[in-house]
Amino acid sequence: MWKDTARTAWPGAALRDPVPLNALADAERRLGDSLPTELTGLLRESDGVGGPQGVDVVWPLQQIVDQNLHARADRAFAELYMPFDALLFFGDNGGGDQFAFVRTPRRPDIFVWQHEDDSRRWAARDLRDYLQRSLAADGDDWYK
Repeated sequence: MWKDTARTAWPGAALRDPVPLNALADAERRLGDSLPTELTGLLRESDGVGGPQGVDVVWPLQQIVDQNLHARADRAFAELYMPFDALLFFGDNGGGDQFAFVRTPRRPDIFVWQHEDDSRRWAARDLRDYLQRSLAADGDDWYK
């Protein structure tokens, strides 16, 4: 299902081997929260999705864990940006802006964090909409 969604949006989508169930459980343990159902479903089909210009529109699971733990714990980030605890980052645009699910309150919407000004804006109604729009876009600023 998710592979079809990605390839329909952009036939060149880079897909990987699925993530094993035990790796998903370990990731949730390390993050201290369950992953969104849509994201888990995608990762069970492909460990991330690569888009045009080699951008990881959905990061591999290990990068999802590493990036979120770093964003939540980095003291320099805490001094520069609002807290990231309510977000679960899972991809980027290749230019520094990152995409996230909202953890608190849980919702299917995807938001973009723009690193230049620390703004957080709505970008897509759910993961399917995000994949369709980001993979089919001409440039890296499709959400503006």
